[in-house]
Amino acid sequence: MTKKMRVPCLLLVVALFLSSAVPEVTHAQKPAAAAVQDDADFTEFVKKATTKPEFLSPLVDHLPKKAGVPTPKDVLGYHIGTEKKLTYVADQQRYFRALEKALPGRVKTEVTGKTEEGRDIMVLFVTSEANLKNLEVNRQNTRKIADPRGLTDAQVQQLIATTKPHYHVSAGLHSQETNPPEAVIELAYRLAVSEEPYIKQIRDNVIVSITGVTDVDGRDRYVDWYYAYKIDEQYDGGENYDDVPYWGKYVFHDNNRDINYGVDSLRVHLNWYLNWLPPIWHDLHEAQTLLYTFSGQPPQNANLDPILYTELPFFATYEVNKLTSYGMPGVWHFGFVDMWSPGYLGFAAANHNGMLRMYEIFNQGGANTKKARLSGAQTQRQWFRPNPAPAGEVDWSIRNSINYAETGVLTALELTSKFPTMVVENFYKKSANAVKRGADKPPHGFVIPAGQRDQSQVDRVANLLRRQAIEVHRANTEIKVKEGTFPAGSYIVKLNQPYGPLAKTLLEKQTYPDPALTTYDDSAWSMGMASNIEIKTIEDKTILDAAAALLSADVVTAGATSGSGPVTIVTHNGALNLITLRYRLKDVPMKGAKAPFKVGEVEFPAGSLIVEAASDRVRKEIAALGLVATAATAAPSVETVDVDLPRVAMYTTWSSTEKPGWVRLAFDRWEIPYDLIHKDHVQAGANLRSKYDVIVMPHQGNNGKSIVYEQPKLSKPVAYKKNDKFKSLGMYAETDDVRGGMGLAGAAEFQKFVEGGGVLLTLGVASYFPADFGIAKGVDAQSPAQGFYGPGPYVNSEILIPTHPTMFGYAQKTLPVRYAGGPLLQAGPPVGSEQPASTAPDRPQIVARFTGGEAGVLSGLMRTPDQIRNRPMVVDAPSGKGRVIMFANNPIYRWQTFGEHAMVFNALMFWNDLGGAAATKTSTAAQ
Repeated sequence: MTKKMRVPCLLLVVALFLSSAVPEVTHAQKPAAAAVQDDADFTEFVKKATTKPEFLSPLVDHLPKKAGVPTPKDVLGYHIGTEKKLTYVADQQRYFRALEKALPGRVKTEVTGKTEEGRDIMVLFVTSEANLKNLEVNRQNTRKIADPRGLTDAQVQQLIATTKPHYHVSAGLHSQETNPPEAVIELAYRLAVSEEPYIKQIRDNVIVSITGVTDVDGRDRYVDWYYAYKIDEQYDGGENYDDVPYWGKYVFHDNNRDINYGVDSLRVHLNWYLNWLPPIWHDLHEAQTLLYTFSGQPPQNANLDPILYTELPFFATYEVNKLTSYGMPGVWHFGFVDMWSPGYLGFAAANHNGMLRMYEIFNQGGANTKKARLSGAQTQRQWFRPNPAPAGEVDWSIRNSINYAETGVLTALELTSKFPTMVVENFYKKSANAVKRGADKPPHGFVIPAGQRDQSQVDRVANLLRRQAIEVHRANTEIKVKEGTFPAGSYIVKLNQPYGPLAKTLLEKQTYPDPALTTYDDSAWSMGMASNIEIKTIEDKTILDAAAALLSADVVTAGATSGSGPVTIVTHNGALNLITLRYRLKDVPMKGAKAPFKVGEVEFPAGSLIVEAASDRVRKEIAALGLVATAATAAPSVETVDVDLPRVAMYTTWSSTEKPGWVRLAFDRWEIPYDLIHKDHVQAGANLRSKYDVIVMPHQGNNGKSIVYEQPKLSKPVAYKKNDKFKSLGMYAETDDVRGGMGLAGAAEFQKFVEGGGVLLTLGVASYFPADFGIAKGVDAQSPAQGFYGPGPYVNSEILIPTHPTMFGYAQKTLPVRYAGGPLLQAGPPVGSEQPASTAPDRPQIVARFTGGEAGVLSGLMRTPDQIRNRPMVVDAPSGKGRVIMFANNPIYRWQTFGEHAMVFNALMFWNDLGGAAATKTSTAAQ
């Protein structure tokens, strides 16, 4: 057989495979049962609501009616996909409950948890009467298949033969993507009511669950915004009112990037998944023209089972085939999202040996029919897009989007119903392969050694691994392997477990497979580097037999105070809880050591906290927060400063609230009080210095101008304020007009703040702002030259001034940090010159810098890394009585860079003792 003959032969094999499955069902077949008839009103509606016949399919051009079962219109008052109608979450859930009440044998709802704002998160199940009765047994069987250790071959075959595949569909993760939460309402009704043969086959062979809205708070806020501003929006040259400033409490689009599940409501979805472990999780999004179905393009994570990379194109190709056969244009796969980052929400399935599926449906952004002008690659025929979208102007309605979404999901469910055993068996094989791979191939494990400087960071990594159901052991005795000897108490992650591949993905150095490829999100996330702790890769197979106890709960190592005496010295070991201690004891005077010192034989690093006349309360908090302290009979002989607490504000633009949201999350978790301020607070005459000692400006925008000017004003103000009609608006901040930005007057107020003795901390891209607008004197900021590409790698940095308070707790000379796309800073002599940097107290000081070069890329991808060689990473720029601390890195990035957080926390605790030109001390404690 020649190579040229293999492709058609393969297609023939696939065709025979499909034809040998459950017999083909013709969608045009109607049920014989008289109890179900088509809804004539819906049939008329859907034809009118669909802008062209080719945007409709025979699967959704009708709607069955069943006596005693309410249609969506019966409860909501409108057909799904009605122009200018979006559904609030409470109404969606009201409908789901009505469907459950009418068909309790086929439909079940489950409230899985609460959002940050107290709303219910709901999952709906729909399947046959027999499957619903057997739902818990099927869940238990699926869990056994997910961890097949200890099962005999006979038990495995019995489980595969008797377990129904669980297919989970989720919608509404991104709140501006408005059609999927509508589509799944109608989908649930069809699946529950229709007696069409192919849907009966789905009910009989598949357990379907649906998360109607994933970001519940964000959905309601966006629907409010739509009805307030976008319902009369004109898409053909008219004004666009863009997106609501906030979705959830902290993040919006990044709710699909929370690799460690730091956001509480996202953890609800993870916990639900880990309880049910559906082999397929299908996440519905909006963006691409007209429907993109995910097929797992490169770069690919090689730790995921090869079977997954056959399942994804198998499903995607089938969907492209079926929707194309219905005459629906613009359906394609390949060419968009890659399989590199493990941090997307639905990747919980792929990370746990299931299958992540995903759609991108043409974006609607509301429920208005819009003029869409289609052009470019998505209107051109390629091998993965056999029937491209029509070029030119197209009227596009929300009903068009719903037709595509629902037709696609029904097709995917139909395929699953034809091969239920294949889905379950592949789930088993991937799980069994994971266990076997960890036993047969190195590496066989990872060790997180005990005895590191900050045990709380070590514990956090162990707990984050456990959060995703990865097994973590604690060594009972000393461990000896070829990689070294590790003390008792060290954590061991053995890879001969079902989620060993996920552990390897999270813990190893990311070696990017092809530098010529771009990636959809970050290129690196190595947990040891992100937390600045040591994690050892173990290739010695004896690690699998190490005597160790499986952790059954999160670990929290209690702090301890050794010795006796009235003075308590808390070691600054980089623990993030040091700032929590300071705020919990804000009424207790504390001093900080400016230099290292010894008490007896015990060494203490600079920044250690000294509490004279310490009480039991102080020592209880030390224990609760996992800190290390020593009691002494007298205060040490070392130069100290008062650790006064500043009055803190955090600045956010209205056009970029998400990046500050991650910093808000960190401040809230570590109990740091702050005011959230925006452009309205920094207008002319704001006198910021009278209100605040420190202003934190998180990474946001694209450059300094985008922070100052934000968005252009429209013809009328766009208020973000709560009112009786739109109760979800006005959360977290309020304004009479989101547009405009602070302007030059606001920038001048920041300059007055700094020169009057305030400290401005800028993170990542925000560090363009003080350089571009002359607030950080002597500091310039440039963008990288053409050819540079650095999608979130971990890079090496060098600490140049270890005595600077921002670096307290960092004992090493070099430090791994995530490259954040911040500015290339210049402070003092040009980079590469032989002139030494200035040491004058009124000149900017380079506290730390990137080392740059290929050797400086520690994990992930950076092209032309010489561009960051010796570029400042942290700059302390005095100005008047105050100063600007500029971070070219972003020390608080998502819920990940815990090893960098201390730089910001240190700057807060030592805000008025940062350098030679100390700020005026006007505050003693935050209120």
